[in-house]
Parts: sequence; C-alpha cells; structure tokens
Amino acid sequence: MSLPLAVLVVLTVLEVGAPHAGPEEDPYITLGVTRSASQAEIKKVYKRLAKEWHPDKNKNPGAEDMFIRITKSYELLSSEDKRANYDRYGQTDDTQPYGRSNHRHNNFNFEESFFNFPFNSRNQREFSDDKYLLHFNQYVGDVVPDSFRRPYLIKITSDWCFNCIHIEPVWKEVVQEMETLGVGIGVVDVGYERRLANHLGAHRTPSILGVINGKVTFFHYAVAKEHLRQFVEDLLPQRLVEWVSDKNDQQFLNSWHQLNKPHVLLFDQMSVVPLLYKLTAFAYKDYLQFGYVDQGLSETANLQIQFNINTYAPTMLVFKENTDKPADIVQTKGMKKQIIDEFMSNNKFLLAPRLVNQKLFDELCPVKQFHRRRKYCVLLITGDDESFSLGNRAFLSFASSNAKEVVRFAYVYQHVQQPLCNALMTSKDNTQPPQVVILERRNAAGKVFFKPVSTWNGSEEDKQRLVEELERLQKDPSILIHDALLPELNNEFASIFIIQWIYAFYDYLSEVMDDILHNNWREMMPLLSLIFSALFILFGTVVIQAFSDSSDDKRPKAKDGPKTENVSPGNATSRPPKKSFVEVTELTDITYISNLVRLRPGHMNIVLVLTDASKNILLSKFAKEVYSFTGSLTLHFSFLNTDKHGEWMSTLLESVQDGVQIDAGEDDGGGNQKMDYTGYVLALNGNRKYFCIFKPVYTGEDPANKALEDNGTTSSVRRARSASRDDHPTRKSARSRSTPTLQIHHKLDGLGLWMERLMEGTLPRCYIPAWPGLDKITPIK
Repeated sequence: MSLPLAVLVVLTVLEVGAPHAGPEEDPYITLGVTRSASQAEIKKVYKRLAKEWHPDKNKNPGAEDMFIRITKSYELLSSEDKRANYDRYGQTDDTQPYGRSNHRHNNFNFEESFFNFPFNSRNQREFSDDKYLLHFNQYVGDVVPDSFRRPYLIKITSDWCFNCIHIEPVWKEVVQEMETLGVGIGVVDVGYERRLANHLGAHRTPSILGVINGKVTFFHYAVAKEHLRQFVEDLLPQRLVEWVSDKNDQQFLNSWHQLNKPHVLLFDQMSVVPLLYKLTAFAYKDYLQFGYVDQGLSETANLQIQFNINTYAPTMLVFKENTDKPADIVQTKGMKKQIIDEFMSNNKFLLAPRLVNQKLFDELCPVKQFHRRRKYCVLLITGDDESFSLGNRAFLSFASSNAKEVVRFAYVYQHVQQPLCNALMTSKDNTQPPQVVILERRNAAGKVFFKPVSTWNGSEEDKQRLVEELERLQKDPSILIHDALLPELNNEFASIFIIQWIYAFYDYLSEVMDDILHNNWREMMPLLSLIFSALFILFGTVVIQAFSDSSDDKRPKAKDGPKTENVSPGNATSRPPKKSFVEVTELTDITYISNLVRLRPGHMNIVLVLTDASKNILLSKFAKEVYSFTGSLTLHFSFLNTDKHGEWMSTLLESVQDGVQIDAGEDDGGGNQKMDYTGYVLALNGNRKYFCIFKPVYTGEDPANKALEDNGTTSSVRRARSASRDDHPTRKSARSRSTPTLQIHHKLDGLGLWMERLMEGTLPRCYIPAWPGLDKITPIK
C-alpha cells in the first residue's frame, strides 16, 4: 500500500471513530449569511439553496448531505429562540451543542428530513400563510357572512404539494396588494382541513378560489399577478359603478329621492374604474350609490368646471339632498383604503332619510345602551302628495341646520308604514299628518319612549317649537312620556330587490357556464350525471310513447253504434295488426260527422254497405278481409245500413263531378230498376272529398280475377250517364240468371287485394263537391 493511500485510510478511520473530534459547523457559514441577517434574508437564501441542492434536481453525490445540512441550518436560524441560544452558547438547545449530534449525517433519516423540511412543514410555514389559515368553523361563521361586504381570495395547499412552491412568490405579491385594497385572504391546508376543502369543492392542490356573497368561484388560468387581479375584479357584480358624464349627471344625482341614498362621484384620470373604488362600492352598496367620471374625456369637461375639480389628484365628492353642492369632499394623490372607509362611514345617510325598511331604522335610531350614548330620532309622519311638499322641504331645511350629533332626523310615509304610524299617533292626540314625533328606542324588541310635538306645516312657529322641545330633551329625557311597541317596518324596496335578484341570477348563470368550460372532470361529474340522467329519461319517455300500444287510444271512436265481435285473423300477412279484433262503427246521424265529415287529414274511413238481412254474414267476412290492415292508424272501419239510409248511396254517386255512376239493379217486374249496393265497400277521404269503390264479385268461378276485371279499370266501376240504355235489359238478364247461385259472403271475395291497391294509391278516385247529409235524406217510415 502506498503512503498517500495509507494516510487517507487512517484519516478516514479517525473521522469515523471520533465523531466529536471535528470542528463545529457554523449554520451561518452553511447558508452563507451574516450573523446580522434578518429572517426574510435567511428565508430567501434557504429557498435558493434548497432548490439548488435538492436530491431530485441535483445529481451530485454530495447533494443529499448538503441538502440535509442546509435544512438543519435553517431549522436553527429560523427559530428566534434557537438562534439566540446558538449565538450565546453555540448550542442548538439547552443541552446539545450544534453539530454534535449523537447521529452522524450518514445515519440521518433522509425521508424524515426530506418530507419535513421547513418550506412545506406546517410548523415552519411561512408567516403569511400562518396568518391566513382557515378552519371550517371560521369559514362558515366569519368568512361567509363577511363575503357579502368584500370578496375573499383563498389558496388551497398542503404539506406534500411541491407544485405550490412555484406559485408562492406570485401569491405573496398578490396578497400584499389585495389585502391593502380590502380583499379578504385565506389559506386552507388540505392535510389539516380536509372537511373545509371538500366543502369548498377543492379536490387538488394547489388551487385558488374566490368567495363572494357566500358563493365559491374557482380560478382556472395561469397563476400570474395580472390574472389574479382580473379574477378578483370579475368576482364583483357588473353594475356597481355607473359611468357619469355631462349628459347623465343630473339624472344620476337626482335619483337620491328614489333610491334614498347619498351619491358618490369619483373624478380620476384613469380610463377604467379603479379596483379600490369597485371594492368600496361593493362594501357600501346598501348605503351609497357610486358613479365614476373619467377626466380624460371631453364629455366630462363641464362637470369638472362646475365642481372645480383638480386634475392632478383623484377627487371624491358625496352629494345628499342638495345636488348643486357636495356635502363632503376628499382629494388626495394616494387614495388609501383607510381614507375612503372613513369618508364613506361619515356619509352613509342622507340628512333626513326616509325609513324604508327595518335595517335602516335600526342604524339611524339605535337602541339605547348607555346613558351617555343616547340617540334620539326626530320623525316626521307625512305623505308623498304635493300638498305635503312644503312641509317636507321645511323639515329637510331644519335637519340640514342641526349640529347635534345625538339627534337624527328621518321621515316616513304614513300610507306605506301605516302600522308604525298608528303606534306613534296616540289616541290622546287626534291630529293628522304631517306630525313630528321625538322618540328613543329602548330595546331591540321595538319598545320606544316618544312624545308627539305637534302638527308640522313648516312654519317658523313649528321650527321654534321643535327647537325648544329638543333643548328640553337634552336637560330632561323624562319628557318622553309615551311608550309603545313598534312593529317591524315594511320593506319598500322589495320590488327593487326583485330586479337585483334577476341581475344576480344572470351573474350566477354566467359563472356556471364559466365553470362548465373550465372545471376538471371530477368537479364536473355531478353536473354531467344530472344532464345525462335528464336526457335518458326524456329519450326513454319519447321512445316508450312512440312504440306504446296506448297510441291506439288516440284514434277517434264513435260514441254510438254496434261493434263486431272479436274475430280471429283469416290469412297471415306481413302487416302486423295492432289489435286482436276489428273495430267497426255504424254510420248514423250521430257518428256521421265525426267519422266522415270531420275526419282528420290523411285518414280514410272504409265503409261496408249492407242490409239487415246480410249484416251478420258480411260483417264477419269484412272483418276477416281487413284484419291485416288494422295496424294502420290512418284507417277507420264503418258500415252503412241501406235499409235505414237507402238514398245516401244514390245521392253520393250522382254528385260525382265527372258525371259517372255505379249501378247494380234487378228487375222488379214493373220495368223499373231498383239499385242494390249490398256488399259494396267505399274508401272515403273526408278531408279531400273523394272516394274509391269496391264492387262485389258476381261469379264464384275466379273471385280474384273477377275482382281485378271489375275493379281494375274505370269503365267497370262507373258508367257515363250519356251511355245508351239499350244494353240494360241484356245485362239484367245475365245477372238475374247468376243471382240464384250467388252466396252473400262471396260478395267480398278479393277485398283484401283491393285494400292492398288502396294502400298503394293505384285505385281510381271519384271526387265530389260535398258530402251528402245523412240525416236529411233518411226516408221517413
């Protein structure tokens, strides 16, 4: 073994065998900071070194050991007590010197050091995060109610979230800016507040969300200062601040009477409304109406001249009842939140506001708490008619000149707040409004002590009398000799709230659409499940209704008329029937209109012509022939009894527009021809006023061919009226010879084939101008 190698081995053995022999390591040297370095400097250096020497990023063999040394050095210096102990005694605690641990670095538990290094440890969390940590009860009890006055920006993080390191610098910068503007800040640690994270719907870290009016909105963009600032601005309602110019300034300022609020105008050089001003408008939206004047526009030049606005600094004016002169003004280059809050708090109410709801009454006339903090209310009970205007203006003038802070002035319309006025106008004083009442509230339940002063007409005597009563009140509060229990005031702005709800609903829909576009699948699953369930139910309902047998119930049925018995199907066919029987309705005076004249477009009525003698046989045969066509919803089946309505067929055939007729007769011995339509079948289209006719088969040799011969051409089913009558005797003679051999049920042979041609639309049609009335041509017996 060579000498240098031997020396190296000996030195290594000595180092391992004598752990306390080495010099003590200085944490300041390890981190590279001076002993006078501040905590912020130490933290900044530690972050840089931790990223540089992290074993996952630095593949140097000594990176793990260096990372542990850096971590232990920061653990010591980040604690004020440990750091002071080391500076005095060179020890990490009361008994153990720094660097002289019983365990060497090679025996150090890397996993414990790695997963508990101060950057992500709860015990060593950054001070900014510790300050804003939220728990569930705090969120529900404090943050949610406060979100109706200011928006909240909340970060979701955890000890195991290494991605949180990347957003930390931006988050810290945004927090410092937004907190000075009045935005609430919160931090939720998923590892310790899983319940709150689930309540907020946060399923991943890091996440950033906003809370306003108790509603949660997630931030979906890249974590940058500009994006987060715009996100906070988008949380606010869109109609908080109205743009004011020379064209609408009077309309804006004169709305104080309708809205019952002072109006605030901000004059500034910015082309957009400052975020601080929007946040202020949201915080005081229940008390003040806000407007913004852009000094860079030519349309606002008259306003700037009228109110003598300095263009070099933002100026804020508040107007009350007098729209020509501002009631208060503040102007400063650095418009701070504290200055604005103080300015708004001092001008929340008009000089003499109208009591429009219970909340305003509670704030104007608070309940007595201590003797020295008494507040008295001078209340004018009046009306809104023109006859009360003079007294109302005099009361406002009196309130404007009042300098006593313990007295508040207000008025109320009697016809709107009738219960309140009835309680204050005692039976001992029968005067009618306008009337002035001085009152003091004693408890929240509504108990008050009061004294009616007198009727109020606005005269100098009325003003002097009121001044004297107020001076007496300051010396002797016992002059309030009456007491009453006041009811809760009616909310006169209920109709305005409806409009506000509409706006809020619109904003909610906009945010829902934004969430649908940006939410991850896990957050979208409940909504997608609901949508697909609704679509499945809707689609299933439509399909079931389309293929349900209940659709047959929509077919119009006759109220009267006999129906055939259940008939089993005759021949099998490819057209499946809907029912196991054929429903045949008799055409009578009652059913004629509904089954023919008013038949729906596209529907046809198949009518069998019969007599009393042939009724049962023909109906049975008819049912067998047409059974396979009952599956069509456009076909209806009926029969006509010629013994009851013998003239109907003749009248129908005579009205055919092309002047043809159908006849079947037999010799009655007198040389006259009697028409016999037994076994004829008519397909009647009631809407389009035409019919197709089936002529019975008169030979039993080949019924199908004969049906084709008799019904396939126009000449076989109808004949021109101008045709010669010389052929009639011969035709009658031939038919008379075949009649004894004809059986009645053979008359409908071939009806099934005729029905097929009817459905194909190949049968000839006979058009008529109008359907003959069945009731008018019924013979009288």
